[in-house]
Amino acid sequence: MSNNIEGKVVVLTGASSGIGEAAAKELAAHGAKLVLAARREERLQDLQKAIQNEGGEAGYKVTDVVSQEQLQELTQFALDTYGQIDVMINNAGLMPQSLMHNLKTDEWDRMVDVNIKGVLYGIAAVLPHMRERKTGHIINVSSVAGHEVFPGSAVYSGTKFAVRAITDGVRKEESANNIRTTILSPGAVDTELTETITDTDVKSGVDELYEKAIHPDSMARAIRYAVEEPEDVSINELIIRPTSQG
Repeated sequence: MSNNIEGKVVVLTGASSGIGEAAAKELAAHGAKLVLAARREERLQDLQKAIQNEGGEAGYKVTDVVSQEQLQELTQFALDTYGQIDVMINNAGLMPQSLMHNLKTDEWDRMVDVNIKGVLYGIAAVLPHMRERKTGHIINVSSVAGHEVFPGSAVYSGTKFAVRAITDGVRKEESANNIRTTILSPGAVDTELTETITDTDVKSGVDELYEKAIHPDSMARAIRYAVEEPEDVSINELIIRPTSQG
């Protein structure tokens, strides 16, 4: 069956687990050609095989989003393999929440590098190509924490507020070039994010919240919805959380 996803080339960071893995399978099942990126090659290989076993098409390249050079190499790999890039999904992210007075500055630095710079480098890697073609779609994963700050989320929320601001800036600058943007803001989703929390003052509260976590497939379907809309429709932002999450 023909749809507005079939044949599109989608580059996806953070593809080795969680929302990225679910989105890759969902889009591939609807005919997209996936270029998978993450740091864990074994996970990428397993996902590529799973997609191919279902009749889908996927390539991969080991990529750390904190490296602008590696993201440039990723997009060049996509262009060399498929000739174009239709959708860029900047999904890679970290959530080592902590109370400010615990001064986990190394974790702050890592979040800024991955959650903000990683998104910026992903945009930079695809924007010239999309501007040249006068078409493209950039999807950036923010968070409910990008709308509201909670105790322990100050720096994480700061990075996710930044993702929203950056994405809306791209929308306003590039709408005339037919480039769409979407912000995906998940609530508690059953992923590996909470595993990066080392602050024991915060961990138990976050774990309690994530007992309500919903499956990443819900985020994958939201991404599919945004991608499959016709080019004259831009789904600017989606906030999705468990019904029971206050």
